[in-house]
Amino acid sequence: MRRILSFKYLSLVVTLALFILMFGAGSLAYTGFFSFQNLYNIFINNAYLLVIAMGMTLVIITGGIDLSVGSLMAFTTMLISSLLVKSHFSPIVVIPLVLLVGIAFGGMQGCLIQYFNLPPFIITLAGLYLARGLCYVVSIDTIPIDEPFFVATAQYQIHIGGADFISINVVIAIVMIVLALLLAGYSKFGRTVYAIGGNEQSALLMGLPVTRTKVLVYVFSGFCSAVAGVIFSFFMLSGYALHGAGLELDTIAAVVIGGTLLTGGVGYIAGTVCGVLVFGVIQVIVTNQSLNSWWTRIVIGLLIFLFCLIQRMLVASQAAKKETVISDAKEETSLV
Repeated sequence: MRRILSFKYLSLVVTLALFILMFGAGSLAYTGFFSFQNLYNIFINNAYLLVIAMGMTLVIITGGIDLSVGSLMAFTTMLISSLLVKSHFSPIVVIPLVLLVGIAFGGMQGCLIQYFNLPPFIITLAGLYLARGLCYVVSIDTIPIDEPFFVATAQYQIHIGGADFISINVVIAIVMIVLALLLAGYSKFGRTVYAIGGNEQSALLMGLPVTRTKVLVYVFSGFCSAVAGVIFSFFMLSGYALHGAGLELDTIAAVVIGGTLLTGGVGYIAGTVCGVLVFGVIQVIVTNQSLNSWWTRIVIGLLIFLFCLIQRMLVASQAAKKETVISDAKEETSLV
C-alpha cells in the first residue's frame, strides 16, 4: 500500500479512482448505464483518442509536445477517402501507405526539433497548420467512403458474451496500447525516454542515444496519429478537413488527467488509458443529461486544473523529501 500511494503511482491511483467514481455515479443516476456494452461503447467511441494518446504520452514524458496530432489524423482520413473513392486504390495498399505518411511526417518534425534545436511547440504548431492545409489541398468537401471491403470492416461487430460487442477499432486500439506498454516499460527505448524526461543532460552523460530516441518518439507519435486516422475513417466512413479539430487539446488533457507530468520524466500508459476513459464517461454523462456538449470541455478544464495542482503538490513534496535527505546526509558527514 505504501508503494501504491508513493509519488510514483499516486497520480495513476487518483485517475483510476476518479474513473470508478464517475462510472459508479453514472450507474446510480441512469438506468442501464452500468453494463458491459456501455463500457465497450466508451472504448468504441474513443478508440482513436486512445491511440493518439499513446504517442502523446511518450512525447510528453520526454518533455516535448506534439500539437499536430489532430490535423495529421484528419489528413490521414482525407488521403484514405481520396485514394479509395477517387483513385480506386485497394485498402490493402492505402492503409500501409498512409501509415508511412504518418511516420514520415512525425520523423520530419522530430528531425527539425532535434537536429536544429527548435522548440517542439513551434515546430508541431507549424505541423498542425501544414497538415490541416494539406487536407484542403486534397479536397474542400467531405468525401464519403463507399468502398465495399472498407465499409464491411467498419461495420463488423466482434461479439463478446451474447449481444455485447466491440468494433475492429477497439481491437486496433488494444494492439496499440500493448505496443506502447511494451515500448515504455519493457524496452531500452522506453528507459531512455524516461531518462530524457528526467534530465536530458544526465542521459547524455550516461551515453544514452538521446538524439535518436527523441526523433523516434515523434516518429511514433506520427504513426499513432496515422493509425488513429485509419480508425476514425472506419468510425465516420468519410474524410473531412475539419475532422479532429481541437483533438490535440483533448489528447493533452487525457494524458495530463492520466498522471503524466508536462515537465517530463513521469507518466504511465495505463494512466493515459484511464484518462481517456474518464473523458469518455464525462461525454456519456453529459449526453444523458441532455446538456450542451461544451459542458464536457468545462468539466475537463476543471479536472486539468485539479490534476495540475495535485502534480504540483506531489513534485513539491518530493523535492522537500530530497532536501531533507541531503541535509541529513550533510549533518552526518559533519559529525564524522
